[in-house]
Amino acid sequence: MVQALEDEGIAFAFGIPGTHNIELYDVLARSDSVRAVLVTDEQSASFMADGAWRASRQMACVNVVPGAGLTHAMSGIAEAFMDHVPMLVLGCGIRQDSGRAFQLHDVDQQSMIAPVVKATFRPMTGEELYPTIREACRVARSGAPGPVFVEIPANLYMFTHDVGRGPWAAEAAADPPASEALMGRVVQLLADAERPLLYVGAGAAQATEEVRALAELLEAPVSTTFQGKGVFPEDHPLFLWPGFGAAAPKFVRDIADGCDATLAIGCRFGEVGTGSYGLTPPGPLMHVDIDPDALGRNYPADVAISADAGTFLRELLERLGGEPRGQSSALREDIREGHADVWEDWLDDVGGKRVTPAYLLRTAQRVLGPETIYTTDSGNGTFLAMECLRLEVPGQFLAPVDYSCMGYSVPAALGAKLAQPDAPVVALAGDGAFMMTGLEMATAAAEGIGVITLVLRDRELAQIAQFQSTAMNRKVASGVREYDLRHLAAGVGVDFLDMPDDEAVETVLMEANSLASDGKPVLVDVAIDYSRKTFFTKGVVKSNLGRLPIKDQLRLVGRAVARKVTG
Repeated sequence: MVQALEDEGIAFAFGIPGTHNIELYDVLARSDSVRAVLVTDEQSASFMADGAWRASRQMACVNVVPGAGLTHAMSGIAEAFMDHVPMLVLGCGIRQDSGRAFQLHDVDQQSMIAPVVKATFRPMTGEELYPTIREACRVARSGAPGPVFVEIPANLYMFTHDVGRGPWAAEAAADPPASEALMGRVVQLLADAERPLLYVGAGAAQATEEVRALAELLEAPVSTTFQGKGVFPEDHPLFLWPGFGAAAPKFVRDIADGCDATLAIGCRFGEVGTGSYGLTPPGPLMHVDIDPDALGRNYPADVAISADAGTFLRELLERLGGEPRGQSSALREDIREGHADVWEDWLDDVGGKRVTPAYLLRTAQRVLGPETIYTTDSGNGTFLAMECLRLEVPGQFLAPVDYSCMGYSVPAALGAKLAQPDAPVVALAGDGAFMMTGLEMATAAAEGIGVITLVLRDRELAQIAQFQSTAMNRKVASGVREYDLRHLAAGVGVDFLDMPDDEAVETVLMEANSLASDGKPVLVDVAIDYSRKTFFTKGVVKSNLGRLPIKDQLRLVGRAVARKVTG
């Protein structure tokens, strides 16, 4: 088993040992290349494995015991499944050799986990262990990547076996080229378009140079998905925004509306990334994704191509030739002015009694440097970071997007830091989400993982509270119970810093960076100011309200107005 993990290049096994897998942990202790990391909760184990892959493109392992170990981890496994993160979920099973019923932790794990993994495996003999792990890892990484589940019956760990570990040769499936007709159609549609729009997702993360070359060749504005942040450098004069519909600023909508074709690469047009389907791709739409099930599901495509993004882009660039259209100074100036106006408006809030989000994130990027990795939680922090961070490469914005789990940011930051030890790592944790997995800071202290956790304290579940106040003019069950972060930090053995206002931002970030650089985890209590709604929040409310029948629009608006008038 351990030999298979080592041969797969799996460096981390996150989990909690139990009676069913103590023999495995005993051998892991002797491994020179696989590090067993003890977590406080198996949910965090799967988030850590997720963060490790997103930050480094290296797959990690989740070690869980049967039953509760697996069900605790399933939130993070489902997140990985929805966001296409490869992960080896190494589960245990009950003994298959005893003939006994009602064993400890005995539930049908295969049926529970099947909907949120690419495949499940259960080797029944010792001889099957090594090739099963190797095959499972191949499946996890191939095509549209995702988690896989391997259930090892406990008896296979209890006894010795004669196991042959012959040379392993994974099936190398070459990416099939797109058909001549489809490629020709894409080339023709791009040639006919005066101003095509590129919409790029995380599926193109391994083809950043090709994306940039295509954008400059076509002089096309580039929008990304949320997970695609950094696939196209966000300091480039053609970078538009993460998204381009109702959940984006007006200048973005105006530029996108002026385009006459869309080439979407490595994306699925999911609900979150489109601002609740609040965007309309300028037609004709050409959609390219490695997952054929994603093509045309939410937006009908004039051309749909199932292909690896890099393979497709290289062929397309070759067919288009190397003659660029020439720079459009008007387009680039519109983009530059649009971003400048947004930042001027954001920074107009600086100097208040609390911490201005845009100022915090801009200062963090300046103080901590361009290599910094940011993890977020489901909620307002994700959308603030998505809008305010400017990233040059992929793998630096780690967010739970399509499954949207609260509690992601802290354990994902630990996984990212372990996988990328030389990069500063910052967790942007909502104060509600922090209560779910914040005790993993004890893991950070025990393992010497120098992460900076900015706990964004507004005493509310901010995203839901904003939706409630906007749509209903009332907040219900969205307040966060007060807790003392300073004493919590002391209790788990990590350093604590207080950030009460904008004046403290730079000094506190510099001190936090110094501590984290010495391998010391840091908790920062950030008095965040969420009074300004994100473009995302305003756009989602507008899009959903606009799709309702008129009578329901009037009912909801009337209710909110009446409550505002009556208090």
